[in-house]
Amino acid sequence: MGAVWQALCGRLGTKYPIMQDGMGPSPTTALATAVSAAGGLGSVSTPGLLTPEAELRKKLRDRMEQVAVDARGSFAVNIPVGTLASGEMLPASEACIDEAIRIKLAGGPVGEHFAAVTTSAGFPGGFTERIKEAGLLHIHKVGSVRHAVKAAEAGVDVVIASGFEMGGHTHLRPVSTMVLAPQVIAEVDIPVIVSGGIHDGHGLAAMLAMGAAGVAMGTRFIATEEHEWHPNYKQYIVDSREWDDMTYQGYYAPSRGLRNKALLEDLPALKATGVSVDELNQWKEDRGYLAQMEGDTETGIVVAGQVSAAIQDIVPVKVLLERMMDQAVGLLEATSASLAALKATRA
Repeated sequence: MGAVWQALCGRLGTKYPIMQDGMGPSPTTALATAVSAAGGLGSVSTPGLLTPEAELRKKLRDRMEQVAVDARGSFAVNIPVGTLASGEMLPASEACIDEAIRIKLAGGPVGEHFAAVTTSAGFPGGFTERIKEAGLLHIHKVGSVRHAVKAAEAGVDVVIASGFEMGGHTHLRPVSTMVLAPQVIAEVDIPVIVSGGIHDGHGLAAMLAMGAAGVAMGTRFIATEEHEWHPNYKQYIVDSREWDDMTYQGYYAPSRGLRNKALLEDLPALKATGVSVDELNQWKEDRGYLAQMEGDTETGIVVAGQVSAAIQDIVPVKVLLERMMDQAVGLLEATSASLAALKATRA
């Protein structure tokens, strides 16, 4: 059990088997810095894929440089991989992967701390070899066993098995974390990180006991102190209750957020006007920014996972990671001792 997560932590250069999930397109620079500095794997979010290419590359480069200098720990870059109607990768996705590889090969402080590229939404199989040749791990997020197997066969280093209850972009076919994770772990011979519904040491202990190499979290990291998002957004998550989440059509697939006027009234009304897909996506991006950066949790879109109902406080990232590890270790040690005692009685 321990060897799997310890080996991945060694490859990534992290202290803990805890990763910050991709949470773009708004900046996660301060959050990635805090997670990496605390011993986890922070993730730099890609700017919005509607951004002009030159600006897109510069914003990504600036975010990576800031995290590398301030955190001095390992970090990843998360790149959603969209596709055109022809099936080709979106030029913006391709540009982000290309820029990330270029920055790694350039070396320096950024190249030293930049450890992995995480892809999601589509499958960039044609880039896996280039990513690995640059000295980066390729981590790919999947929502099904068949996609995990496909990614492993294509040479991906690590998969993130993400359950349908996750926040943000989720999957067309809903499979919950506790159903998906053990199947993926059993079917592939590469490390598996688990995402979706994880928020404390109970979830971490369960996934490590299952044979996972670690966990990834998004919503839980929103309710922490050190990042750019507005306090109202964080508090909206803490105040949410069971069944306050819902899914809606995102950029690529269903997305999950918290119920409010934006999702229950404004989005359906806008769709009814027959606006174009591009206009609708821009509206969603703008409304996400409105909630995240300006704190409007009624007419802004509050992207978050089903686990919001279980989150009760806003804490420093370092406190969260240490609390999770202490709780997980305590649970696993107690379970190991009780199982040893049970085994002795059956001997």
